[in-house]
Amino acid sequence: MALFEEEMDTSPMVSSLLSSLANYSNLPTGSKEHEEAENIEEGARPSKKPVTAPQLGTLMGVYLPCIQNIFGVILFLRMTWMVGVGGVFGSFIIVFMCCSTTMLTAISMSAIATNGVVPAGGSYYMISRSLGPEFGGAVGICFYLGTTFAGAMYILGCIEILLIYIIPQAAIFKIEGLEGPEAELALLNNMRVYGTIVLSFMALVVFVGVKYVNKLALVFLACVILSILSVYAGVIKTAVDPPVFPVCLLGNRTLLSKSYDICAKVIEIDNDTVTTKLWRSFCDSDSLNATCDDYFINNNVTEIQGIPGVTSGILAENLFGNYLEKGMLLEKRGITVDVDPDSPTTNSNRYVLADITSFFTLLVGIYFPSVTGIMAGSNRSGDLRDAQKSIPIGTIAAITTTSTVYISCVVLFGACIEGVVLRDKFGEGVNGNLVIGTLAWPSPWVIVFGSFFSTCGAGLQSLTGAPRLLQAIARDGIIPFLRVFGHGKDNGEPTWALLLTACICEIGIIIASLDAVAPILSMFFLMCYMFVNLACALQTLLRTPNWRPRFKFYHWALSFLGMSLCLSLMFICSWFYAIIAMGIATCIYKYIEFCGAEKEWGDGIRGISLSAARFALMRLEEGPPHTKNWRPQLLVLVSVDADQNVEQPRLLSLTNQLKAGKGLTIVGTSIQGTFLDNYTEAQRADQSLRKLMETEKVKGFSQVVISSNLRDGTSHLIQVGGLGGLKHNTVMVSWPRNWKQPDYHQQFRNFIEVVRETTVASMALLVPKNISSYPSNGERFTEGHIDVWWIVHDGGMLMLLPFLLRQHKVWRKCKMRIFTVAQLDDNSIQMKKDLMTFLYHLRIDAAVEVVEMHDGDISAYTYEKTLIMEQRSQILKQMHLTKNEMEREIQSITDSSRGSIRRKNSTAVRPHHSAEEGASVAEEEESVAVSNPKQVQLIHSKNTSTPTSPTSPTAPAGGATTWTDNKAADKGRNLTPTNLETGKDLFNMKPEWEHLNQTDVRRMHTAMRLNEVIMKKSKEAKLVLLNMPGPPKNRVGIENYMEFLEVLTEGLNRVLLVRGGGREVITIYS
Repeated sequence: MALFEEEMDTSPMVSSLLSSLANYSNLPTGSKEHEEAENIEEGARPSKKPVTAPQLGTLMGVYLPCIQNIFGVILFLRMTWMVGVGGVFGSFIIVFMCCSTTMLTAISMSAIATNGVVPAGGSYYMISRSLGPEFGGAVGICFYLGTTFAGAMYILGCIEILLIYIIPQAAIFKIEGLEGPEAELALLNNMRVYGTIVLSFMALVVFVGVKYVNKLALVFLACVILSILSVYAGVIKTAVDPPVFPVCLLGNRTLLSKSYDICAKVIEIDNDTVTTKLWRSFCDSDSLNATCDDYFINNNVTEIQGIPGVTSGILAENLFGNYLEKGMLLEKRGITVDVDPDSPTTNSNRYVLADITSFFTLLVGIYFPSVTGIMAGSNRSGDLRDAQKSIPIGTIAAITTTSTVYISCVVLFGACIEGVVLRDKFGEGVNGNLVIGTLAWPSPWVIVFGSFFSTCGAGLQSLTGAPRLLQAIARDGIIPFLRVFGHGKDNGEPTWALLLTACICEIGIIIASLDAVAPILSMFFLMCYMFVNLACALQTLLRTPNWRPRFKFYHWALSFLGMSLCLSLMFICSWFYAIIAMGIATCIYKYIEFCGAEKEWGDGIRGISLSAARFALMRLEEGPPHTKNWRPQLLVLVSVDADQNVEQPRLLSLTNQLKAGKGLTIVGTSIQGTFLDNYTEAQRADQSLRKLMETEKVKGFSQVVISSNLRDGTSHLIQVGGLGGLKHNTVMVSWPRNWKQPDYHQQFRNFIEVVRETTVASMALLVPKNISSYPSNGERFTEGHIDVWWIVHDGGMLMLLPFLLRQHKVWRKCKMRIFTVAQLDDNSIQMKKDLMTFLYHLRIDAAVEVVEMHDGDISAYTYEKTLIMEQRSQILKQMHLTKNEMEREIQSITDSSRGSIRRKNSTAVRPHHSAEEGASVAEEEESVAVSNPKQVQLIHSKNTSTPTSPTSPTAPAGGATTWTDNKAADKGRNLTPTNLETGKDLFNMKPEWEHLNQTDVRRMHTAMRLNEVIMKKSKEAKLVLLNMPGPPKNRVGIENYMEFLEVLTEGLNRVLLVRGGGREVITIYS
């Protein structure tokens, strides 16, 4: 293996990798570890080997836990009522819909669970790792809230069984003697008090140690199975010997058991007719001639069997629903009664009444919690011997079993039990017995105690599982404010999470109605199942390489069907609760998106983004964008220092203000060197760019290029930046601030090349000058102007940029002014009208002004400035010569300059001498250079002092601060350089000017005249935008080009030079 010695330092050998994978232990942060930790705390023998998590099979690890979690309080307390109200047919539809939903979800869950190792965390882990931290956190919280409210529902069911069917005398708020709303309120208050007591006791048990819960789990499971078996045994018995549970009817109305002792109006005792308790309930006295209720007099009392038996044919009567309004009487179908439809119902407290208004969607919401619990197997994946085999088989088998039981119960209840008894929710017509208990064999108490203990166990399981789910979410760190709930006792017991769970559970206890709490937790479970289906469908459709489930019996269409069913059931149950649940999930999603920790879990949402991005890029390739859709897609070229920090951070501030987060932004820089040697520096530079982009809130991409020289690196960025149709169309680069100094000689040459390349590539170019004086994103201009100097048409860039800037809060209060230049043969009045019309059609609000600038005679000052510019150009060209050659070159230039100045001094007009003084200063400085060649650098820096910056005083339009020192600037500040007659005289007397390039003279003249006009109009403007002249076509005279731009922008604080890309970017059409 000598060939791979270097790789072995960073990559493991295959043998060691396989060993570590084979010995992978996936112990959940669940009850087993805490039980082991508590055993150690209690003083287990040191010699005893540590207890390992049991390797459970499919039956004990998945099937039975799912059975225990699915069968619950709804089956025992509400199933018979649902069949009575909704009918066998309606109840069958409800059960089939809900069971189909859970079966489809189980198929999707099996595919996800068998696609690799699933640590503890169950549905939360699967969803978060499949759909990303945002969806995972949102659905994880929903699943946690659902589990918590399930605990409240189980506790309420437990209290309902206790106070109504086992010990009614234990009620603190007595119900005896109360009627209507008062009795209902007393019942709810009893539920609240006892519910809080039971919740506190259960929370204490969980806090002390979950090992007690685990030890009792099998007992609770046995109670559930025994209760269901007793129901089936009772059904079989009814076919042979139906139990005696008489129901007393007055006419067709069901009477309360406590309102009579004998189901008759009168009885014969020793040949005497004696009135019964029932008579006394409806009449004003015991006598036979007493005044009685009309309905009581006109209708007979009959006694029917509550459990006629499976062979009685009662199924036909119970086939269809009988939905009731709150307070309606429970009436038996098929009995004719004598009743006056106009007379009000009297003595209604003697009849069994409907306690709530029932309808189909309510039944769905109440029933759905009885099919939840399918995640129990995946939650225990760490304890399974072969999770990828056991989870699908065990979960689907459990759902099949429970669905069969539920569907059979719907049919058997409708076939065995009288309709009025089924609709009697609390068994008030059958001596207060639990209705499903009347069917059980050998005794109703089997069901009563079995359901009581099973609900207690389910409540404990919920209070055990919910805090661990919250702890798993908190420890993932995706929701910052939940991190405190990741802590607990030394053995990992989630103490704080348990406390929060108990508090949320108390909310459900305060609601106090089982029928009101059930739809709430239905919402949360349905949302969780919906996202499980979505995760499976996405992974299947995206065909990510890692999607290789061992479970093969899945399809994306099944997952979408399951997702659609979940969403439909949410709104069927309660559109109000559905919107609230989705609102909670959305808020958590957005919170994680903005504030949560960034996690990369290889989720499916990232796969969707990639697919969508590829599709969009392929569409963009079809052609260039229409003018209406054009926006500056920026490539921002920045430079970095030796520590890889950005030197012009305000460039990104301007980018943010210009883009406002829209469109493409690429921030690029180049590093000199080779890829192998400078890769680490490039990484640091990229991190620096990303950090600055985050600080300046620039949404875009960073790109670092390593090249043998910076010029080529910048060229590569311009050429290859972007991807496909998503490419930059505008380049922003800062003005080379110190371009006149020899050390920065290459910098301005690179700048000129950028200008040339953008011109060739038909890209727009933005060059902010004095970038350090631009405002940061936190600044606000309360007033001021953005001035646009529109000299040549560039496709509308000059119009579009101020509009974009004014969308940002920094520039929002600034007014826009547009200046254009009229020459001698232009009609300035008509130009202004046309420009105002143009702006009106563009829907741009701006003031308009036309500036007249005629071509006058070229002043002596212009010639002198051109002469010194060319002298400087010659000096710059010699900077790379040897020392002796440099001295000779500077000497010859200086002699030539000195001769011209002497001739000028002998003939110049004294009152107009600013150019004379500027040249004399140049003579003095250049003489110093000749006397001491070592001071060439100093001379150059003096001759080329930087134009106005945020910290330097602003020079006047015709000032000489471009090439003189401060002393010369002060001396020439009050002098006038432009006198036409003097210019002519000077021209006639200076033959050396005839050798100047007349094109350069005209350009210098234009730059100076424009600068004068701009300074006059826009000196106080917050920002000046003007056309950037094109670069020279050949390599000669590039220093002159920089000088022209310097003169053009001299004295202006913030200037944005704009060069269009050769296409229209703004249109008047809609």
